[in-house]
Amino acid sequence: MNDAVKAKVDDYLKKAEPLFRNLKVQDVEGIPEKTSREFLDMMLSYYHDAKHFYDKGEYINALAALEYAEGWLDAGKRIGIFR
Repeated sequence: MNDAVKAKVDDYLKKAEPLFRNLKVQDVEGIPEKTSREFLDMMLSYYHDAKHFYDKGEYINALAALEYAEGWLDAGKRIGIFR
C-alpha cells in the first residue's frame, strides 16, 4: 500500500508544483490585502509541509497536507484573490 500512496503523492506533487509556483495575489475590493497574504501563506505552508513529509517518507501526511493546500488554493481562486 505504501508504494501506491507514494506514487499517488508523487504524481500529485508534480501536477501541483506549477500551480503553486506561479500563483499571484491580486487586489479584490472588500478583501484586505493582509487577508489575501494570509491565504497565500497558509496555502504555501501546507504545500511546503507536503514536500517535507514526502521527503521523510510520510506519504499519508504529505497527501493530507496537499489536500489542505489545494483547499486554500480553491478558496482563494473562488473569492478572486489568486490568479
